[in-house]
Amino acid sequence: MPHTRRNRDGLLARVNFPLYTVQMLTSRHVLVGGGGGAANTGVANGFEIFELSHDGEKFVAEEVVRHETGISVVMNCSTFNDNKHLFLVAGQESHCQLYNVQSVVINDEVETEDIGNNQEIRQRKKKVKTDNNENNKRLKFVIKPSDSVQTDFLDDQPLQRVVRISHNSKIMATGGTDGCVRLWKFPILKELHTLKAHKQEIDDLDFSPCENYLISIAKDGLAILWDYTKGKEMTRLTWQQPEGSKYLYKRCRFGVIEGEDKKSALYMITNPTNRAGKQRGYLQKWLPSEGVLCKMDAIDESLSALAVRDDGRFVALGTMFSGSVSIYIAFSLQRVLHIPGAHSMFVTGLEFLPVSSDNHTVTSISEAAVLSISVDNQVCIHSLPFRSTIPLWLAIIIIVATLFFTFVLCSYLGI
Repeated sequence: MPHTRRNRDGLLARVNFPLYTVQMLTSRHVLVGGGGGAANTGVANGFEIFELSHDGEKFVAEEVVRHETGISVVMNCSTFNDNKHLFLVAGQESHCQLYNVQSVVINDEVETEDIGNNQEIRQRKKKVKTDNNENNKRLKFVIKPSDSVQTDFLDDQPLQRVVRISHNSKIMATGGTDGCVRLWKFPILKELHTLKAHKQEIDDLDFSPCENYLISIAKDGLAILWDYTKGKEMTRLTWQQPEGSKYLYKRCRFGVIEGEDKKSALYMITNPTNRAGKQRGYLQKWLPSEGVLCKMDAIDESLSALAVRDDGRFVALGTMFSGSVSIYIAFSLQRVLHIPGAHSMFVTGLEFLPVSSDNHTVTSISEAAVLSISVDNQVCIHSLPFRSTIPLWLAIIIIVATLFFTFVLCSYLGI
């Protein structure tokens, strides 16, 4: 049975604009973006970066920097960090904006300093010592706009819908309302291929961490697997839909298969186009190298967000109507945590805290933790407690005892 509870971890931060995208910037810094758009509503557009820590009882988030983007709402973004260079790319209307992100080591007592471009290093108050607060030195970030390229060319209201950076950091993929997938050399943003992939707007893209795969899904109902190094289509993923129903893919994410470093699984969520009756959304697990749908789990409402942890162990889902968040075991698609009503509106993004041996990784007593955002302006976190297991020594004793009593019983019965 899944562990179901109200959100014990709950609210990490609240911003003053709707949130549409979330990414881990470092192992302990999360970036969220969104906004109110170009309309003169007084709602800002931009990014905020928060530093995460754990005080032994709960997760804590502290604002590090805020960067406003004028009239351009931030609907999608992707980050790259190799510990030498830190880049951020963001969809802003029909263009993709590249940002150089510079880290600055400061002391907690540093005076407020204006650094231009709607950014500032804010004074940080002294904090109670936590697992990541051994001294007063902290990272701040300076976000500087760099190159910008047009990535969508629809005649009427072009819009970049998604951007992804490949795991080798050499390729960037963008997709938008014109249905084309464009591949760019990264970080110089030189166009390599234009893939005329779909007849309608693209909903999501993702790169495989293992193979040269790129998946694209769109409102035309297609899921196309590409070899992104060659810019060529490999296969189209199809499944037997319930009779009398039509489903569209909503989100797609690759994940590594535990114990198989060079093989990936593909997870997708799909929703019915007809919301009447009791039609349900589905979480699907595919083996992309074989084009096979190997597992599927039905959910009692439409789905809006999907994330896979970097080690491939867990998958997280966010729902459309109830604003709920769930965590699943990736191998079996067994739900192990359910947070009903985590947000007051639909979940727009999910991101797992990374798994790393890095000493700067946020630590806690949980087995997994996932961040969620919504247009309700909230950043929340949900943690999965370590599940109870039988120790190996106890399992061995139980097996030996079972065999012994089986032998005694058989001897007594003369079998």
